[in-house]
Amino acid sequence: MSYTRLFDILPHQLQFHPKQDCFAAKENGAWRKYSTADTLQQIEKLAVGLIVNLGLKNFPIAEQKMKVAIISNNRPEWNFADNALLKLGVVNVPIYPTITDEEMEFIFNDAQIIYAFVSDDKLAAKVKGIQAQVPSLKEIFTFNKVDGFRHWTELQVEPTAEQIQSLKKISDEIAPKDLATIIYTSGTTGKPKGVMLSHRNIVANIESCVPILLKPLSDKDTALSFLPLCHIFERMVSYLLMTEGVSIYYAESMDTIADNLKEISPQVFTTVPRLLEKVYDRIMAVGAEQTGMKKKIFDWAVDLGLRYDHDGKNGWLYALQLSIADKLVFSKWRAALGNSVKIIVSGGAALQPRLARIFTAAGVPVLEGYGLSETSPVIAVNRPEPYGACFTTVGPVVDGVELKFADDGEICVKGENVMMGYYKQPEKTAETIDAAGFFHTGDIGTLVENKFLKITDRKKELFKTSGGKYVAPQPLENKLKESVYIEQVMVIGEGEKFVGALIIPNFVELKKWCIANNVDTKTNEIICQNKAVQAMYRKVIDDMNVNFNHVEQVKKFRLLPIDWSVIGGELTPTLKLKRKVILEHCKMCVESMYRTTEK
Repeated sequence: MSYTRLFDILPHQLQFHPKQDCFAAKENGAWRKYSTADTLQQIEKLAVGLIVNLGLKNFPIAEQKMKVAIISNNRPEWNFADNALLKLGVVNVPIYPTITDEEMEFIFNDAQIIYAFVSDDKLAAKVKGIQAQVPSLKEIFTFNKVDGFRHWTELQVEPTAEQIQSLKKISDEIAPKDLATIIYTSGTTGKPKGVMLSHRNIVANIESCVPILLKPLSDKDTALSFLPLCHIFERMVSYLLMTEGVSIYYAESMDTIADNLKEISPQVFTTVPRLLEKVYDRIMAVGAEQTGMKKKIFDWAVDLGLRYDHDGKNGWLYALQLSIADKLVFSKWRAALGNSVKIIVSGGAALQPRLARIFTAAGVPVLEGYGLSETSPVIAVNRPEPYGACFTTVGPVVDGVELKFADDGEICVKGENVMMGYYKQPEKTAETIDAAGFFHTGDIGTLVENKFLKITDRKKELFKTSGGKYVAPQPLENKLKESVYIEQVMVIGEGEKFVGALIIPNFVELKKWCIANNVDTKTNEIICQNKAVQAMYRKVIDDMNVNFNHVEQVKKFRLLPIDWSVIGGELTPTLKLKRKVILEHCKMCVESMYRTTEK
């Protein structure tokens, strides 16, 4: 291996897997491709320019390292800036473009950001709006050309031989153990915490994942990237793909993913369960509109797919039926994904097993993994090889990670991928990394077949009813979301007599049901208040309740007319529920559920 620091990876690619399309992005309706050599030149010119124009270079004392923010959509320039900063020993602080002004101001001040790279005019204005409250912030640079701001290319310098030598001297002094990046957690329970990751933390995780995720891939393959690069999951996977020469194409936006998949026919992409749920729902909606024999064949294929299991466990007759279903139905699903997908890696939240089963049955293997920002991030992941995957689990723990369970079932891990600590928060670091070096994840789990890690719940999300019984909300929520009529759900009941649920309906499907059942669809509020609609949801919940014991069963629910969102503050940028925020926003609704005598 010829890379020990993150900025070594692209030179490694140039040596072993030189690409004509290392990165690509749409510009004026056409894909602009950057070769590995082009990319390294862009990085070198920017790194030298940062020294010449801004005086950026690493400090001898780690605590005094300069911090620079990148706030941008996925694009090649993100990587140019990232690598240029890392080569100088400057700490990259990537920030979600969707966070609130208050969260952004907190991060800028906490990290003492001195410069920021942003993608467009809106983000430039957003950062400019907090600049007066951030004494450390000197200047904002843009990736798009924006009036009143310097374009990133204005920083670039065509380096002299002497300047290249100076840059090399700075880079040579950077050790694998040095701080590379601070990633601020989403903050589901309070202020974001800055996770400090060294070069070695992330490189160790890359080493663990290369033999797993790249096994089906080669340097002839292409990836589509659309999850935010500011999240460690997409970022680590991007570095991982670079090491083996897999080309990375950036989706234009979340709305164009379907079109971009067909355009570039990628072999791999990463996703979060929410997006797979939406793809599945769209497929089901198309199937529901079919009639006659086509409808029967579609329903039969779906039922078959939902019963799929790995390694031929379904038997030869099932395999024969699946081959027929593949020709008649599932081949069309693959075509919609570009017809070339070898592997999809899902992370960030729990994946419904039915989605993993049916997509894998359709010839699109979905490998669910698990990790946290604090672990760089992968702890476990299902494998593409025979007997390497198990539905309902997040797969075997990766090499280099030691696993143990605390007395209460909490998952604890140790390894070189575990963070350096929380930035400026030694007390919180000591709370999560024990004296033996084990990081306490906050997740409860167990091993299936003494091999596959299964997450059973989030420790902090367990709640106790007034009867003293603990309830894990996540399994209930995942089961409820199997209904085509449920878009989002949060199970509640802390200190209450029974378990309740706040439900955001899937209004696209619900309105079809309403029309078929003569229900007024004028507004979402009217739909949610309709007694026939509520009776239908009662039936959905009752059918789900049989899978759980009496204490866990959802007794009451409320239908809400407006989606929870990142902008609304109810979801983190990785689409996790901010439970406290939702409870506060829905306070009156929750009160009505628990303080009325309705049945």
